[in-house]
Amino acid sequence: MTILTAAPIDPTGYGRIVRKASNSSEVEAIVEQKALSAEQQKIGEINSGIYAFQTAPLLAHLDKLTANNANKEIILTDMAGLLGAAGERVVGVQAAEAIEVLGANTIAELVALDATLRLKTANRLMAAGVTIFRPETCVIDAEVEVAADTVIEPFVQLLGTTRIGGNCLIRSYTVVENCALGDGVLVRQSCVLTDSSVANGAKIGPFAHLRPGSEIGEDAHVGNFVETKKTKLGKGAKANHLTYLGDAEVGAGSNIGAGTITCNYDGVNKHKTLIGKDAFIGSDSTLVAPVEVGDGAYVGAGSCITKDVPADSLAVSRARQIVKEGWAAARRALRQKR
Repeated sequence: MTILTAAPIDPTGYGRIVRKASNSSEVEAIVEQKALSAEQQKIGEINSGIYAFQTAPLLAHLDKLTANNANKEIILTDMAGLLGAAGERVVGVQAAEAIEVLGANTIAELVALDATLRLKTANRLMAAGVTIFRPETCVIDAEVEVAADTVIEPFVQLLGTTRIGGNCLIRSYTVVENCALGDGVLVRQSCVLTDSSVANGAKIGPFAHLRPGSEIGEDAHVGNFVETKKTKLGKGAKANHLTYLGDAEVGAGSNIGAGTITCNYDGVNKHKTLIGKDAFIGSDSTLVAPVEVGDGAYVGAGSCITKDVPADSLAVSRARQIVKEGWAAARRALRQKR
């Protein structure tokens, strides 16, 4: 029998490894916490609960296990003493780090283990050239990869299989999950990115939301309170303010004005919006999909676009403004008479 052991800072609660001698590899017994003598409580080496057996000796002694122990249970840990008493060899191999084998019997212990392992991940990244301010506040999964010279501010979460290039800045309170970010990307405060890609030099946020299927092109901008879903933004395209882009493609160099919405859902099906290169979509416009705006076209502010807009055209769709001079003053005067 081979037992994987460990030597944690506090062995309380774990079964102890009683060796035949202080410098021996062989184990005499595993003694559970409840059964420890005063002298055995001083032992710092614990049982991990991970064993390897030769099959024949194990099967030959299984029926000898009883509940005649401090736990009043049939426990496999007693096999160490049984095999040793029968002349079989029982050895203990100590793990390099106790954290690798410690158990979690309470939520507090589970959270403590999680914090320790995540800090190890942060230290590994920092050793490779990543700057992480206040790493104890960040949540970074073990599979996350970050290139050198990237800076991660406090309270950032990097989750799943996220890959981040070099020379990026990920600002506080941002959550990035299963995303690929290129080099030189800026993600400002409080952004949420999920299952998306961001190319070199792009700028995201603050308060932006990239939903699954978003592909943000090189040097593109996704600004404050902008949401994208299954949307491609071409190189240098910009959507800087208060915009929803769903099931859309935006060509390189195009500008999407504040408050623009792609109306992609008709109540049954989703439809695409196509916006060409170097197009300009005025503020507070709604594009009712399926619809296409050609290269270099303009859409006037406040328009509701339901038909395709040819390249280099201007489309305006809004009610004519009516001004009635003196109307407000007359209304106030009428109220005063009443």
